[in-house]
Amino acid sequence: MLNLIYLQDAAATGAQQGSQWSFWIMMILIFVVFYFFMIRPQTKKQKELQKQRESMKKGDKVVTAGGIYGFIKDVQDTTFLVEIAKDVIIKVDKGSIYTVAEDAQNAPSEKA
Repeated sequence: MLNLIYLQDAAATGAQQGSQWSFWIMMILIFVVFYFFMIRPQTKKQKELQKQRESMKKGDKVVTAGGIYGFIKDVQDTTFLVEIAKDVIIKVDKGSIYTVAEDAQNAPSEKA
């Protein structure tokens, strides 16, 4: 009788350990899927945008995140001076420059 209880207890412990391993394997697989389908593409996109912002120079036509079109008049450390109309110059943070205007015009429309 005592041997039967011991065998049942050992079998239950083995099943618990197996379920713990399968739990950790599933968690790792979920993380890998999130990394390759969500985190990695977003990081890649951010690096490309940062590289594009660093390559902008005086005279480039740009679009801000707010949708304002203009030309870069001066490049500073963390900001651009953007001319949006004749003699109207605004100071814009580099992070708010979304794209070069030519890229925005050539992008495919989201309208179907």
